[in-house]
Amino acid sequence: MAKTESLFPTAEFPAEPVRRLNLLARAAASAPLDSAGHLTEYRPVQSRSIISKVQSNRGLPFTHAINPYRGCEFACRYCYARYAHEFMELTPEDFERKIFFKENAGWLVQQELAHLKSNTPIALGTATDPWQPIERRQRITRSILEAFAKTSGFGLGIVTKSTLILRDIELLRTISRHHDLTVHITVTTMDTALARALEPRAPRPDLRIWTLRRMREAGIRAGVLCCPVMPGITDSRRSLEAVAKAASEAGASFFAANPLFLQACSLPTFFKFVEEHFPGQLDAYRQRYGANAFVSAEYSKRIADLVNAICRQYKLGRRQEPKPPASEMQPPELVQIQTSLPFTA
Repeated sequence: MAKTESLFPTAEFPAEPVRRLNLLARAAASAPLDSAGHLTEYRPVQSRSIISKVQSNRGLPFTHAINPYRGCEFACRYCYARYAHEFMELTPEDFERKIFFKENAGWLVQQELAHLKSNTPIALGTATDPWQPIERRQRITRSILEAFAKTSGFGLGIVTKSTLILRDIELLRTISRHHDLTVHITVTTMDTALARALEPRAPRPDLRIWTLRRMREAGIRAGVLCCPVMPGITDSRRSLEAVAKAASEAGASFFAANPLFLQACSLPTFFKFVEEHFPGQLDAYRQRYGANAFVSAEYSKRIADLVNAICRQYKLGRRQEPKPPASEMQPPELVQIQTSLPFTA
């Protein structure tokens, strides 16, 4: 078990005052329901824009982000993106229950890419999983990839836990010839039972590693994000090595890991998970994250040093690799993009 760092006093979070629905909330509430026979609600929305400028002081490796959905069915207990539903005046718990899909995403991406500079680093899937189950039917992410396939010269970083990304593997190969493409497969732990408790509706860890292997066999730069690293739960050398070993055996291009970042909107869901599965850690987590979304600099350095040592041990690279300038990237061929590919879960 990891050494417990200095703890912070617990903060109180007052309830939000009752207010009238804002424009986004009204649009979401009035959208037609598209979820007959499902426990999860799905609603279409028409977005005015899709490529967001990222405002963050966290040193992220991208400046813009695309999220084809609002909400995520995978229901990861630690997810920091639950705040997105607050803008629609829904609860953080609704994040996996009420999913909004952006019907016009592909068209918007095509329009907005025309106004961005070459080599702009763009992330796909920062606040949702682009290949969550609803994507099989709605194909919103597919439409976004088709828009990228018609352009060249951008940096595109994809983050997913889903095996459904393999449906689009040929399209991703096409994109990799025109853009600086990197696929990040998130694997938090190789412990199947723990993964099921943490990420109830996401694919098993071994299936994610299999997906990584398929990506690498297709010549796509892909690696593992072992995120988040949770103090006292997944931060042991044994736990991190298990993920790194699996990544190495699958031919991963890189391996990276970062400590848990826990926003206020995620505290109730994550603390409930800790109370159920790691009750002895609950007080430490309440004090550690009650007043600060981040762990201490000392803890972050310890994890970084451990990850660096593990990467050397398993001969795994890091995320940042030299990329060709936009002028050397191949322009998209004048060919018909295949609109559907067979896929078996």
